[in-house]
Amino acid sequence: MNRTPFPGTFERLDAYRWRLPETFMAGMRVPAVIVASRDLLEAARADQTPQQVANVATLPGIVGAALAMPDLHWGYGFPVGGVAAFDERDGVVSPGGIGYDINCGIRLIRSDLRAGELGKRIAPLVDAVFARVPSGVGSSGAMHLTLEDEKAVCRKGARWTVEHGYGWPGDLAVTEDGGAMPDADFGEVSARARERGRGQLGTLGSGNHFLEIQVVDEVFDEAAAGVLGLFPGQITVMIHSGSRGFGYQVCEDFLGVMGKALGKYRVDVPDRQLACAPLTSPEARRYLGAMAAAANYAWANRQAMTHAVREAFEAVLGLPATRLGLGLVNDNCHNIARMETHTVDGVPRRVCVHRKGATRAFPAGHPEVAEPHRAIGQPILLPGDMGRASYVLVGQPGSMEWTFGTTAHGAGRRMSRHAAVKAARGRRIDRELEARGITVRAHDPRSLAEEMPEAYKDIESVVEVLEGAGLAKRVARFRPLGVVKG
Repeated sequence: MNRTPFPGTFERLDAYRWRLPETFMAGMRVPAVIVASRDLLEAARADQTPQQVANVATLPGIVGAALAMPDLHWGYGFPVGGVAAFDERDGVVSPGGIGYDINCGIRLIRSDLRAGELGKRIAPLVDAVFARVPSGVGSSGAMHLTLEDEKAVCRKGARWTVEHGYGWPGDLAVTEDGGAMPDADFGEVSARARERGRGQLGTLGSGNHFLEIQVVDEVFDEAAAGVLGLFPGQITVMIHSGSRGFGYQVCEDFLGVMGKALGKYRVDVPDRQLACAPLTSPEARRYLGAMAAAANYAWANRQAMTHAVREAFEAVLGLPATRLGLGLVNDNCHNIARMETHTVDGVPRRVCVHRKGATRAFPAGHPEVAEPHRAIGQPILLPGDMGRASYVLVGQPGSMEWTFGTTAHGAGRRMSRHAAVKAARGRRIDRELEARGITVRAHDPRSLAEEMPEAYKDIESVVEVLEGAGLAKRVARFRPLGVVKG
């Protein structure tokens, strides 16, 4: 597709919502709505991302609107930051609406440590984590699974990891879905996907995945922060990773299946990357079973890395992880499809919500918010970039009115990886970060160029939109002290 500046004219609904009507493009079944400031919208228009939102609005059975969050940018089929809900009877499922890295997500680990207590031990901590958590393209870990182990991982998710000594039972209580989706079907996972996943459990991967040691820079909501166990000056750890080669292969396999399904079910799409199948079809059931297996693998993967982080802190600080208070605050995913009930045009409907680079933002009291957090709402972990800041927010009622209980998943890219590498030519990103007091470790210097701070939107502008639109409320901000990249 030619990514020239987007020609459409948006109707401004309010300060943070922009609408393209169904009349914008032939085949649109619902409007396209983008949640953004004017500046963020204009940035998206520059690379045709709104066209992808309009394309999603043509898919069968879509309800409400095709949506995009303020971190939106160009993706495969759906934009990153894209959200869409499809009726369970006449809707579809599209792997492009979930993404290649199924259940890519974020988890936050707290501690009882204050930054001042660490002194000069940040660099040794980063080194210890870097040594224990394999990272980089194709990285493999110490946990080499048998076929039966892998099958159990895909059924039990994070619980399998905890049962094998790589975590604490309390970790599961603050992980979305308890760390495992039901209805995972290992039988629908190809031999190639199984092979790729067998040696990658407990690994970070490459690209935008990271492991970051942070300090709580500011608390905005003391009550909510108290529930989450957060306080100013506190050391925390954020992990961003997903289902690795296992999930990538599941997506790759089913894009082929869905491509054939287009003709079989006579579904016409404006972009073949939106290949899909009716939710009632065998192809959809097969994909959703394999997707759930990959999602569970991702939760087990992040749980294994949590254990490695605790071991690193123990080795450097000489105290057990329990004494250091290294408890899991929350784990949430941002590349997934789920069956949920939402009110559409005043009527409750069962829908399949696709979230690609988008995070649940259910408000306080919602029954699907983990019980420890139900009084404050779904915690939302919002990474920025490795040079500035990240946030934790909580979901607000406006998300249920506008976005199927959804918000952004991070700052979102403003440069392609190629453009970032070009802009970083002749620079040492690691030294630039170290000059700002941030210790960084990476296997490949190119990954630092691809992920340099300027490659991302300013997280502050994204958070401002989320609060202004009533989707989420800020709780605390984190400043990076040490970063591990692939």
